[in-house]
Amino acid sequence: MKLLQWLLIAVATVIVLLAAYTAYLIHSVDPDVMPEHHGKVAVEFFPGPPSASPKPLVVTFGGAEGRNAWASDRWAGERQAFLDAGYALLTVAYFGAPGTPAALDRIALEGVHGAIVEAGQTPGVDGRCVALVGGSKGGELALLLASRYPDIDAVAAIVPGSAVFVGHTAAFTTSSFSHHGESLPFVPLPWSATGALIAGDKRRVFDLMAADKDAMARAAIPVEQIQGPVFLLSATRDELWDSKGMSDAMIARLDAHGFPHAHAHVAIEGGHVAPTEHLHLVRDFLAAHFLPRVATGCTATTP
Repeated sequence: MKLLQWLLIAVATVIVLLAAYTAYLIHSVDPDVMPEHHGKVAVEFFPGPPSASPKPLVVTFGGAEGRNAWASDRWAGERQAFLDAGYALLTVAYFGAPGTPAALDRIALEGVHGAIVEAGQTPGVDGRCVALVGGSKGGELALLLASRYPDIDAVAAIVPGSAVFVGHTAAFTTSSFSHHGESLPFVPLPWSATGALIAGDKRRVFDLMAADKDAMARAAIPVEQIQGPVFLLSATRDELWDSKGMSDAMIARLDAHGFPHAHAHVAIEGGHVAPTEHLHLVRDFLAAHFLPRVATGCTATTP
């Protein structure tokens, strides 16, 4: 009997401690105060070989790993492929790098856009012609930027989200992105996902978030507002989130709005990283639908 009492006391103590720790985490992030380095990004610029005429600009974004993934040695071959195709390349770290926000928390779209505009003013770059390429959370970011800034001429999103999701902080109570100081509506993390989160089952966490259809609708990226061609590359067995289903939904949304620009979705067999082995499809799409716009000076409107 005494053993049972001690077990019950121990269980109650653990529950109290967990509740206290959870409360601490929730209050550790102030939703009314933007994080340190809000609006700051770190970039690396790759001009490629000299050219007789200004080059169109391709801007790349990594995912939830943070830092500047596209500037790493791992992506050297893909960078070179874009440079060989005649583009200048800007790789962007929007969090997790020195001088940028530490976490994926209310990243300022205007800060990222400002870096793109600045790169477009570099000698040898045609700042009128800009395409965005982003993977995973970077795909979410690329689509958001293109839907809000009409000077973006094309976007390619790899295993992207179709909505703004909760930021990656200890509290999981804020949006991933903001615009001019206002947090964007986001799909929250429900309490029912706590077990899956602790277990590291990211796909289960996503499925529980996506079950909130009202939140998904409120936080949906208005892809129909993009002012140029859109290419989506997803994974059929994505273990992190339903990139194929969300890409299908975005194509359906574009079609429902009579989207006037080229748009396509290719689903690659495999998991979340499988599409990164097929980035030639991104370059093929840009060659077919972005470079013709470059030849005529691009048609997007500078705000």
